[in-house]
Amino acid sequence: MPSPIEDRPGLVLRDPFQFSKRTLIIPPQLLPCLEFFDGTHTPLDLREFLVRMTGDLQVGPMQDHLTGALSEAGFLEDDNFARRKEEAERAFAEAPQREPAHAGSGYPDQAADLTEVMREYMTPNGDEHSSGNELSPGNELPPRTGRTLAIAAPHVSPFGGVEAYRAAYAALDPSDAERTFVVLGTSHYGQPERLGLTRKSFVTPFGETSTDLGIVERLAREAGPAAVMEDYCHAVEHSIEFQVVYLQHLFGPRIKVVPVLCGAFAHGIYEGHFPEQNEEAQRALGALSDLAAREGDCLLWVLGVDMAHMGRRYGDPFDAEAGRGEMERVTERDLARIARIEAGDAAGFWELVKENQDDLKWCGSAPIYTLLKILPAARARALRYQQWNIDEASVVSFAGMRFHSS
Repeated sequence: MPSPIEDRPGLVLRDPFQFSKRTLIIPPQLLPCLEFFDGTHTPLDLREFLVRMTGDLQVGPMQDHLTGALSEAGFLEDDNFARRKEEAERAFAEAPQREPAHAGSGYPDQAADLTEVMREYMTPNGDEHSSGNELSPGNELPPRTGRTLAIAAPHVSPFGGVEAYRAAYAALDPSDAERTFVVLGTSHYGQPERLGLTRKSFVTPFGETSTDLGIVERLAREAGPAAVMEDYCHAVEHSIEFQVVYLQHLFGPRIKVVPVLCGAFAHGIYEGHFPEQNEEAQRALGALSDLAAREGDCLLWVLGVDMAHMGRRYGDPFDAEAGRGEMERVTERDLARIARIEAGDAAGFWELVKENQDDLKWCGSAPIYTLLKILPAARARALRYQQWNIDEASVVSFAGMRFHSS
């Protein structure tokens, strides 16, 4: 991303997988050099470019410094990176639990503080964390109908999506504590068209929540190569962790979850077809559909999904402001997709997603499409739609939704 430090312009490099904890800022004049680390150019190519750029034949120290900084930080695909990657993946595989990766940043890391904050978040009209950019998807909500089959909540930082989180989790009842929560989270870093599974329990400041190992093992068998077991992405992913925190707040840590990361349906978006036309995606959807049919009301599905990502941070050539300007048109397009979700229209929803190769950049489209396919009789209601400025030039949209029996 562009450097946020005024007196240090350039490009910020960091590793979201956290194989490396380092952050580098590449100054503007050296940005073209990054193209020479693509695996096809040689060091001689880079040297020749630097000579042309500087007009100086003595570019060896500059080249060595740049190459060394990238390698030492773990940002080159070399022996150092391979070692870091292998060590991180082995440590996660051997760890007895999935530790909280976002405690202390996304939410408080002490149980008492977290309890107080979560009570604020779940209290209507009583929080000071609201973005101030809430938009209603419709008029007065109708009375609740049918049993809750699933909810969709954001996975944006809880302080940025208070209203939508609250709307989604307020749709749950105390009796739901006895059900197993299958959490379908957006996989920001995992393989496309695949499920990321883990056997590990999830730990937060509230305590430890068990993973239903029987369901996980069966999913792994039935999905086969369409699933990645003990997916390291779970170690750093926030889309499931935030949902576990909310579920623990409501029901205590002694609940059961099935954490599933849904890889993007990239072939469907970029090749313009339906996800199940890809063999891995079809197998993943089949395994989850069989689970839904077999377990029925014993399960409650929880989606950790955001919607549009617009503005400078996400590669758009404009500053995005929640609810204004270009984001008003985004609202209309978001609500059109939400209408297809509410109707249970998986095909209609996907037709809208793959328009312009999803220029709205909905990171939650895969979990949403998955739910529509595995619960085809479900209908939904958007309870709260929001847009939030994640920074001064970039906006994320999301909604709290409830899925019910028709």
